[in-house]
Amino acid sequence: MVQGAAAAVMMPASLALVRQGFPDQASRARAIAIWTMGGAVAVAAGPVLGGALTATAGWRWIFFVNLPAGLLALVLLARVPASPRLPVRLDLPGQVAAVIAMGGLTYGVIEGGDQGFGRPLVLASLLVAVVAAAVFLAVQARSSHPTLPLPLFRSRAAAVSLAIGFMLNAAYYGGVFVFSLYLQQERGQSALQAGLMFIPMTALVAVVNLASASLARRYGPRVPMVAGQLVGTAGLLSLLSVGAHTDVWLVAALMVPVGLGGALTVPALTALLLDSVPADRAGTASAVLNTGRQVGGAIAVAVFGALLAGADTFLAGMRWSMLLAAAGLVLTAGATLTLPRTVTDRG
Repeated sequence: MVQGAAAAVMMPASLALVRQGFPDQASRARAIAIWTMGGAVAVAAGPVLGGALTATAGWRWIFFVNLPAGLLALVLLARVPASPRLPVRLDLPGQVAAVIAMGGLTYGVIEGGDQGFGRPLVLASLLVAVVAAAVFLAVQARSSHPTLPLPLFRSRAAAVSLAIGFMLNAAYYGGVFVFSLYLQQERGQSALQAGLMFIPMTALVAVVNLASASLARRYGPRVPMVAGQLVGTAGLLSLLSVGAHTDVWLVAALMVPVGLGGALTVPALTALLLDSVPADRAGTASAVLNTGRQVGGAIAVAVFGALLAGADTFLAGMRWSMLLAAAGLVLTAGATLTLPRTVTDRG
């Protein structure tokens, strides 16, 4: 919880700093691509480094990797100019209601898939999630400084961006979750071997991030966003062919389009969202996008875990998971097509 809270504070603030440091739209798009690339490199290194440390020194060592990286970030942050401040109070009731709603939903879906959705505790947790979500929306509508400004969703660009961010993380992290289990439980690989299988999926992500910014500048954000989602969909559908004896390197190759699709979409998506809101709302919009993406990943792990547990075989649950993720990306790709080619909507 402490790590999650810290990440929740840092991520939106880092993107707001990008908006502050690059007021020009063209330079900001490239800066966002570089910002996205940093996360992509971390995602690429995480499974391999985590697997290596788990195999050689023990799983607890994976947490110490954050210390030198955090110290370096603090040194660099000391050189960043001070940011403008606004008198905004903490929306504590809204924060508490949001945490309860997301926690109850995630717990209910995970336990429902494992024990059955008719269990009293599962039903109670889902009911708590619904009530907490209703309380959250009521608080946001009445608060003078809401955690989630509801007028933000009046902008079609913002609403579509948030939906895509949710679905991209659901497909990506849900896929990583499912195939980590497949490689280790079904194919008997070690944690390090399984981590190495994800390298091809993430190896080209950094280059594609920069290409996405270039495409967005030339053709508008809609083109790389639609193309990325369709590439990701094709990758998810190709994974339906994976069986109990498919060569593991072929599995690794089939996962590549899933990573490339996200890499092509996210920089243009993030730039679109920041361009669609006023500068003083950049931090809030970034926070909402980050929350939507993280919730997408968490819900996907819960839902896909339920599908794996409830299916007759692991492979059947895996294929249903990939089909569900592909269907979601098709829907958000269709929503992207409703956006104008050049979006400057701040409504």
